[in-house]
Amino acid sequence: FPRKNDIYEWCRDHRVHHKFSETDADPHNSNRGFFFAHIGWLLCKKHPEVKSRGKNVDLSDLLEDPVVYYQKKFYPLLIVVICFGMPVLVPWYFWNENVIFSFFICVCLRYCVTLNLTWLVNSAAHIWGNKPYDKSMSASENRKVAMSVLGEGWHNYHHAFPWDYKTSELGRYSLNLSAAFIDFFAWTGLAYDLKTVPKSVILARANRTGDGSHHLQQDGTQSG
Repeated sequence: FPRKNDIYEWCRDHRVHHKFSETDADPHNSNRGFFFAHIGWLLCKKHPEVKSRGKNVDLSDLLEDPVVYYQKKFYPLLIVVICFGMPVLVPWYFWNENVIFSFFICVCLRYCVTLNLTWLVNSAAHIWGNKPYDKSMSASENRKVAMSVLGEGWHNYHHAFPWDYKTSELGRYSLNLSAAFIDFFAWTGLAYDLKTVPKSVILARANRTGDGSHHLQQDGTQSG
């Protein structure tokens, strides 16, 4: 729907980003500045290190996934139908919206806004914010980004514990609607094997490598 590359390509770049964060092998290295991390990396050729390191990242699980396979195979058609066709045709057909208006609002404006909100995770959430879990990382907890992208801005946690499906420590869905979305499909049985991190492990990491801004450190309720 948002046309942000197929699942396979997106996962490949994301894994390289995590493994080689803030190096020349990072596709959207924030050390090269806000503009590059936000959109510049999509406007120029990839650094040779990105290509070199990307070839060595294990993607075997993706190749074995039928959803990933078929989405990649039919990606161009899906983009035309779902990203551009449906947003125009649904308003026009169901409530008699003007086709031109539907195109500019439901395609152009929607596409521009959602892309930039997504890119803020790569740029703003790697430049501004607290680092309660690991102060050595550029990835930060950015509340404004998190609220804008429905929970994906708790980025210091995500980089410290990349296997946690919630991408944050927060249990309140009001600040993490993406976790609520996954939990709903877990309830239906379509999402499974969800991994989280024990509270004791989180606090131990915060005490060891955080910047002291963890909420339990702030209110004095932490335990050893």
